Amino acid sequence: MSRNISRLIGVKNISFLMVLSMVGLLLIAGCGGSPETAPAPQTPLAQAEGTGAEDVPRDPVVIRLEGGDWGYCSPFTHYSRGPGIFKMQLIFDSLLERSEDGYVPWLAESWEISDDGKTYLFNLQQGVKWHDGKEMTADDVVFSINYYREYPPVSIFFGGILTDPDYLLEVTAVSDYQVRFVTSEAKATFLPAAGLARIIPRHIWENVDNPHDYLEPEAVIGCGPYRLTDYNKEHGTYRFESFEDYWGIQPRVDVIEFVPVSDTILAFENGEIDLTEIPTDLLSRFQEDPEFAVKVNPGFWGYRLLFNYERIEVFSNKALRQALAYAIDRQDLADKIARGAGTPGNPGILPVHHVWCNPDVPQYAYDLERAKQMLQQEDLTDLSLTLLVGQDREVRIGELLSEQLAKVDIQLRVESVDLQSRDSRIRDGQYELALVGHGGWGGDPDYLRSRFLSELSDWYTGTPGYYNPQVDELGQRQLSETDVNKRKELIFQLQQVLAEDVPEIPLYNTTGYTVYRPDKYDGWMYMFDHHNLTHSKLSFLDWK
Repeated sequence: MSRNISRLIGVKNISFLMVLSMVGLLLIAGCGGSPETAPAPQTPLAQAEGTGAEDVPRDPVVIRLEGGDWGYCSPFTHYSRGPGIFKMQLIFDSLLERSEDGYVPWLAESWEISDDGKTYLFNLQQGVKWHDGKEMTADDVVFSINYYREYPPVSIFFGGILTDPDYLLEVTAVSDYQVRFVTSEAKATFLPAAGLARIIPRHIWENVDNPHDYLEPEAVIGCGPYRLTDYNKEHGTYRFESFEDYWGIQPRVDVIEFVPVSDTILAFENGEIDLTEIPTDLLSRFQEDPEFAVKVNPGFWGYRLLFNYERIEVFSNKALRQALAYAIDRQDLADKIARGAGTPGNPGILPVHHVWCNPDVPQYAYDLERAKQMLQQEDLTDLSLTLLVGQDREVRIGELLSEQLAKVDIQLRVESVDLQSRDSRIRDGQYELALVGHGGWGGDPDYLRSRFLSELSDWYTGTPGYYNPQVDELGQRQLSETDVNKRKELIFQLQQVLAEDVPEIPLYNTTGYTVYRPDKYDGWMYMFDHHNLTHSKLSFLDWK
């Protein structure tokens, strides 16, 4: 039986939903490609019904991937960095999930949003079971949100919007299968924030007052498609087995194992693991062999150059920042450091593969003469600056930047510290220039506001000392805009302003290549905002 996606989300509120859930993916392409029209994603029940897949006998599918300890797989005990969160999400479902095309209905089969954008009514799937056989109801959803407000999980999306009592005014169970959220104002990021919160069983957690130390087997009882059946912290091994009473799209992979390997490529070639990333110099080796399939990862991980506006007065000069943008050869960085597996940073901040990237912002093509002229006009010759970096690749980036800036008579001293010290010093504002690399570049474009809004003075996620009234205005307007086309226009304008003002310099975004054997398993898929195939829950389910 087919289902109409517009009926599920409510025709009355479809444009607001598209803004919030980034279904704008269907409307535009990233800067690096041409617009495409994709089919509307199906809901879990729509895909599960009528397929007959459950009647077709098949051998169990066991997938083995590179191991490593990323913490115990509860929302409170996985590690904050790395793939720990994605292992946890195999166990715990949420109201929405991320597909290749945007956010899609999951535990919430449909929802309604009030005209003022302040009230959300979620209609839940029925017949959902926890791994211990008990039924999940609206009471579990309400409990989960309230529990997170008292005990924040390791990862809370969109700046802790769910834990802000002045914003989230009420969350109540209207019936066993309906939940209502009431907020103080309309915000474009609320739906994905609520939608991505992992739902935990009340009957287990209501008596736990130390969730960050709770390591009992009951801590990993969820209602997701997989159960954690083995975890060894010392060896970094995990084993997930499909949950036979799973309510939604059935798993295509029966067992997922994460195993220790010393050399991932050698382990892949020997059949010890079933997927690996490969460097550029090995690309032809796998591309030319029909046994393998290669995917190009989107560039949602990258490096950026930070200015300390509060400590170095000269950084307030826009002409200097623009001159630096002309003097830095971003393509050269991608070619030499990423060995071609990267794209030059986009001055509009959003990377070229982002679905809402503005392709028409100023690009600052490498131009030493123009950089020199701008520096001379501003009487900014013979500058001496210190760049704080981490280790290994960051040192090489710093050295190459030093060589490039020397060509415009800027002396750049590279100071390398361990990553923990680097992060700590950035968090405390103890730097002149700093290099930072991280993921998340494909997420909701509201991060343009949170990174550059003058009211946000956090050193680690914001830009203290930076002020542009246009950025402040556009950032706040897009946050509360409920029309998809209007919000898109505001985001495009915001990128234009940022590209002209150069509050920081995105250097390059890593892409890279992932290789696997399609005869073993060919269900791999990316999430629309993420660069790793194995991190997508839908990669393991019968989604396609």
